[in-house]
Amino acid sequence: MSKVKFIYNPYSGEKAIISQIDKVIRIHQKYGYEVVPYRISLEYDLDDAFKSIDESYKYILVAGGDGTVDNVVNHLKKFSIDLPIAILPTGTANDFAKFIGMPTNVGEACEQILKSSVKKVDLGKINDKYFINVASTGLFTDVSQKTDVNLKNTMGKLAYYVKGLEQLPNFRRLKINVKSEEVNFDGDMYLMMVFNGQTAGNLHMAYKAEVDDGMLDVIIIKACAIKDMIGLFIKMIRGDHLEDVNALIYFKTNKLEIESNEEIVTDIDGERGPDFPLQIECVKEGLDILGILD
Repeated sequence: MSKVKFIYNPYSGEKAIISQIDKVIRIHQKYGYEVVPYRISLEYDLDDAFKSIDESYKYILVAGGDGTVDNVVNHLKKFSIDLPIAILPTGTANDFAKFIGMPTNVGEACEQILKSSVKKVDLGKINDKYFINVASTGLFTDVSQKTDVNLKNTMGKLAYYVKGLEQLPNFRRLKINVKSEEVNFDGDMYLMMVFNGQTAGNLHMAYKAEVDDGMLDVIIIKACAIKDMIGLFIKMIRGDHLEDVNALIYFKTNKLEIESNEEIVTDIDGERGPDFPLQIECVKEGLDILGILD
């Protein structure tokens, strides 16, 4: 019987996966797979989940949000493990899973995964870290990092917006220098996002992004009047296309460099990112994945 390594984050979302573990095992057994679970814990290093993986394993099933998936992908690269992954979107933020069409129902997601074939998708890389969905810097980028786990579980995505409101008094211009073949920008901005996926916090922003085009979608929100900023966020919430917004730069590239002397953090799918300077690139077809429908 072939094996599936099942890595799950019991803290993600509203701890939804805990009551679904038996269902995950039952559905996989129906298809002839032995599920080998690994519970992510603060007490143990995730390295342990990968040291036992051998040729008997067919894929790695990940239950959690975008940050959990990033963690697993980085460990795959660290241990040079050439196995596809599949995602059960059970976190607070499941933007990439939504992008590739994964159902939120665990049973439906398992069936879709087990009936699918392996697809190659792009990865983002920022310095020495890989990311599946979005890397960002500027105002509000550390909202997820500062949001208490219990608050996330209780309020879901609303917790991010509540925490974001607390940061409004810190609203200020930030100077950055961005270099790429397509666009160079040296000036003041509020927020910059580099997408491998399409959405951030359920806001559909990188509407031109594709899962396998070998390109990253870059959005820079330039420093502007507060009234213009409010109008921009209204467009973002409504899901409007942002091409005609003067305060915004949108372009596609496969590689860019970002420098800044400001004391600002970076974020990779809700987790703390590296310090400046930043080298960001698209790793074309850098990840094998199950669950994408033909």
